[in-house]
Amino acid sequence: MNIKEEIKEIMPEVINLRRTFHMHPELGFQEFETSQIISSYLENLGLEVKKNIAKTGVLGILKGKEEGKTVLIRADIDALPIEELNDVPYKSKNKGAMHACGHDGHTAILLGTAKVLTKYKDLLKGTVKFAFQPAEELPPGGAELMIKEGILENPNVDKVYALHLANHLPAGKIGIREGIFCAQADAFTIKVKGKGGHGSAPDKTVDPIIISTYIVQALQVIPSREIDPHTPFVLSVCKIQSGNAFNVIPEEAEIKGTVRSFDKMLAEKVAKRIEIISKNIAQAFRGEVELEYEFGYPPGKNDEKEAKFVRKIAEEVVGKENVEEDKPSMGGEDFSYFLEERPGVMFWLGSRNEEKGLIHPHHSSYFDFDESVMAIGIEMFVRIVLENLL
Repeated sequence: MNIKEEIKEIMPEVINLRRTFHMHPELGFQEFETSQIISSYLENLGLEVKKNIAKTGVLGILKGKEEGKTVLIRADIDALPIEELNDVPYKSKNKGAMHACGHDGHTAILLGTAKVLTKYKDLLKGTVKFAFQPAEELPPGGAELMIKEGILENPNVDKVYALHLANHLPAGKIGIREGIFCAQADAFTIKVKGKGGHGSAPDKTVDPIIISTYIVQALQVIPSREIDPHTPFVLSVCKIQSGNAFNVIPEEAEIKGTVRSFDKMLAEKVAKRIEIISKNIAQAFRGEVELEYEFGYPPGKNDEKEAKFVRKIAEEVVGKENVEEDKPSMGGEDFSYFLEERPGVMFWLGSRNEEKGLIHPHHSSYFDFDESVMAIGIEMFVRIVLENLL
């Protein structure tokens, strides 16, 4: 069994797959071409394939010679609504869409994993499910929907695993954390209603822009004065939109933002505070507000036993000196729904390469990653499955 050599042989194919996905990015629940490529590839490997799960998701099933546990590995397949600015041969051909978070790499890694594991089919005591999930970037996301449609059943899944490329870690490093590794990601919209009029006669209006500015400032009192300073918490206003003329005070304004925390109860408390603060400020200035608060993906929490198990494998793959206890992220991740249902792990696969200029963060128009690390991702998944099912 020479796993590294087998992976080395298929890497040109894996890189080509990644670049194909990168050139043809598709947004959440619109991944039709992506899903077709995935399905065809898995069918050619001889796997049982289920399509149109959670609209555009795909599930590949590899059954071993003997019965046993079932392991699920997940990759997200959607892109972001970003215009790519990289000058590379595999630049996005779909205007306004880009794989700026590495999901093209995740998908190629999982396909490569499936190809290697088919060679060991007769040795496996159990089943491997390869889940290609849509809409990770589009809350409420595709993970919860795939679970509701039964991908953890028939046969019952015992453990779940995923990875995420990480440009904050150098290529060749792996980050693993026991317990919480990412935040609950909530979204809010505050619609401010005033009374429009001429910009030269503000006394005859109720200015929603003025109200909005006071609300935005007041919301920052929540993290600075109402949350324990030792508690990880973020409240960011990311969009204010109102009016379309220099001399017209508009009727309405809209404020959009996000709340990130590791505690569901804290998120519920903050949602109530946002409503009270915004409504009272609006009332003080003779206006009104409506709040829409969306509780997003729950905090991602790795199973401690599984984290230790994956750490051991990572140390074998890249060396103990290259495995780090990664800091928890305030980003959101809908793989957390899988981790609420079954024990498992998401780990970080370092993909930064300063010599190649691959330094830009996720969700940047210039994001790209070191493709060579996909071999490490494949080896990690292959060894995780073999350790579970041999």
